[in-house]
Amino acid sequence: MTRPIRSRGKGHNHSRVTFKRGDRVEWNSEAGRVRGTIIKKVTSNTRIKGYTHHASKADPQYLIKSLKTDHVAIHKGRALRRVRKG
Repeated sequence: MTRPIRSRGKGHNHSRVTFKRGDRVEWNSEAGRVRGTIIKKVTSNTRIKGYTHHASKADPQYLIKSLKTDHVAIHKGRALRRVRKG
């Protein structure tokens, strides 16, 4: 099992954590922890599945493809945690 890499310690502004295409991340969902790969950094408002996701260069969101199901999700950087490949 791979261990998550903490991008920043406690007390830091996690919205400043940035990711790039290909980074492996994990996030919390209703079904538990999910792992995926960043496929795109979104820096403008984007409509996905009928909902507008608000993003900007200062507060981007990320499109992520699940490693298990190929489902595509979108999340802000503060909801994500980088994990090691492997």
